[in-house]
Amino acid sequence: MATFLMLGKYSAEAVKKISAKRTRDAASLIKKHGGKVEAMYALLGEKDLVFILDFPGVAQAMKASVALSKMTGIGFSTHPAVRVEEFDKLMAK
Repeated sequence: MATFLMLGKYSAEAVKKISAKRTRDAASLIKKHGGKVEAMYALLGEKDLVFILDFPGVAQAMKASVALSKMTGIGFSTHPAVRVEEFDKLMAK
């Protein structure tokens, strides 16, 4: 499994539909696409949300990102993430 960060920005319409049910539905959709939710955070600033997720690969992460945007109206950008310790090992080779 690979780690991905999904950064979300609410649209005006998406703000009106904030609910615990939508959050549960989003987690279910992530699982449906082979993902696992490690954490979900609400933010202040340029982005409104960050999800820390594990997926088998890029294809599943991309499909989940687009599906979440369609379902919620939230614009997501999805980024692969590597722990710094692993990054250091990769760069040492």
